[in-house]
Amino acid sequence: MWHGGYPRVFDQGIPPSVWFADYLATYVERDLRRLVNVGDLRAFTTFMQLAAARSAQELNLSALAADVGVAVNTIKAWISVLETSYLVTLVPAWHANPRKRLVKAPKLHFLDSGLACHLLGIRDSGQLALHPLRGALFETWMVAEIVKARLNHGLAMDCFHYREPRGPEVDLMVRGSAGWLLVEAKSSQTLNSEFFQHLVGLGAAWGQGGVAGLRLVYGGEQASTRSGVEVWPWGKIQGAAWI
Repeated sequence: MWHGGYPRVFDQGIPPSVWFADYLATYVERDLRRLVNVGDLRAFTTFMQLAAARSAQELNLSALAADVGVAVNTIKAWISVLETSYLVTLVPAWHANPRKRLVKAPKLHFLDSGLACHLLGIRDSGQLALHPLRGALFETWMVAEIVKARLNHGLAMDCFHYREPRGPEVDLMVRGSAGWLLVEAKSSQTLNSEFFQHLVGLGAAWGQGGVAGLRLVYGGEQASTRSGVEVWPWGKIQGAAWI
């Protein structure tokens, strides 16, 4: 999670803190100017840092604009730039009515957890292990791995998040070939029965006709099946079929 997945970090053995600092300097100071007219680079850097702090959260444009000190339309344009650059993705909220999906807030996810960590000032894996946003960063890492797996198979992202106002929520819904895959992310290295409640409840409510599988990705090492939920260790997530 801290190293991220950019090949050069591993291929050339560059320390992540050095590589990400150089990458951001190049991106913000050179490439960004070609994509959009940013008058205040300092404000844009602040925006990226605050966006990283909101990774795996529902995107509130007004709140983010207020924190950065720019207009909402500016935030919309900057989010679009990050999407175009493949730095972030927006996972829409699921609703049976397609029109309502466009109204409910999407979740913002950075596509590289190492970049998000750098923007948050996390400089080593030990700091990440104790960081209050560790759970959100783990979810963002999981979502990015699943999205990349689908794109590498030539498939549309077709992922959503699900949350009822006073009910269950699920981190990710993936439209598989046989039906929906409901997926939860838990950074804990040990399992807790509470981790399965929303998955099992929604799986039962939707019935076998609409749900192809229930999955939990966690920070431990052992694969298992509990209460009908496939438990996938973080290190074996690439072995799961997300299509």
